[in-house]
Amino acid sequence: MSYFKRDKRAYILLSDGTVYEGYNFGCEGTTIGEIVFTTGMTGYQEVLTDPSYYGQIVLQTYPLIGNYGVNNDDMESEKSWVNGYIVKEWCEEPSNFRTTATINDFLVKQGKIGIWDIDTRALTRKIREFGTMNGAITTEDVYEKKEALLEQIRNYKVVNPVQVVTQKKKGWFYTRENRANHVALMDYGYKHNILRMLLQIGCNVTVMPANSTVDDIRRLNPDGIMLSNGPGNPEDNVEIIKNIQDFIAYGKPIFGICLGHQLLALAMGGTTRKMKYGHRGLNQPVKDLSKDRVFITSQNHGYAVESIPEDVGTISHVNMNDGSCEGIAYKNIPAFTVQFHPEASAGPNDTGYLFERFSDLMERGQQGCL
Repeated sequence: MSYFKRDKRAYILLSDGTVYEGYNFGCEGTTIGEIVFTTGMTGYQEVLTDPSYYGQIVLQTYPLIGNYGVNNDDMESEKSWVNGYIVKEWCEEPSNFRTTATINDFLVKQGKIGIWDIDTRALTRKIREFGTMNGAITTEDVYEKKEALLEQIRNYKVVNPVQVVTQKKKGWFYTRENRANHVALMDYGYKHNILRMLLQIGCNVTVMPANSTVDDIRRLNPDGIMLSNGPGNPEDNVEIIKNIQDFIAYGKPIFGICLGHQLLALAMGGTTRKMKYGHRGLNQPVKDLSKDRVFITSQNHGYAVESIPEDVGTISHVNMNDGSCEGIAYKNIPAFTVQFHPEASAGPNDTGYLFERFSDLMERGQQGCL
């Protein structure tokens, strides 16, 4: 068991000066980030290792976290990307045959600061009312250093997150027998389960760094291009958006997820907006308009597509809670995108049919406009 003091005090300081008192788990120290909440009852290890959470302090609304421990198989990337972690209660003695460590052990190993035993309901309600805000977790005396820490919190900004989380080497290749198609997976912060799903449907996959150009893709001669999830404001990725416009002109089928959905919309003349507190969790109802059916989906995003030109694409999926855009089918190019995570793990996987749709689109090639 990792070194741990159950009675070590810790504090949350919000940008508006509000303080929440609790206890420390994981590492000690001070960390600053954008505080967001996620509503999943399971999947906390997937949350902690999802690159889309880079620069954020994650608040779990479900009161007990860590009851089935952590293991090496449920990692969505090679490390944890969160800036901090907030829970009501964490489990010291997890019970699951796959468990290799506790949530506290994991945070210590990853160098992450956590806080527990605060009123997570009150903090969630505050974010819902006032919107996502910057904050800090600290094990130091927050009252003594409050003004100096507040200045740091208010000045905090996530800078170049996609460039931080993307792999730096070009072209990792994953082979599979009886391959159906070769996919260039653009790594804007991809979750490993996207790769697993592509392999499952029989694809070979080459994972490409975020700044890869159309010349890099053309040398691969893939059957399709996957635009992955990732962190940050999509509008900040000016160079990547230009590269995606070149991918569109290249003409191969494209499937975008989460950030990839937003980036393709911007490349096609659409607009995006920052949401008040975003969608994060495993229980977001989304209607597939073509199927006239509602699916429960896994999501993690703080931005949404606001509009898309009518002659370019049509909205294919909508969020049943707030009516926001959850998917786009493009009219004159072989491409479609979704805001949610059809590869979700742990989470609902009813929308896994979208990977089959991508496979069919690659089989039809450039004739495959939706």
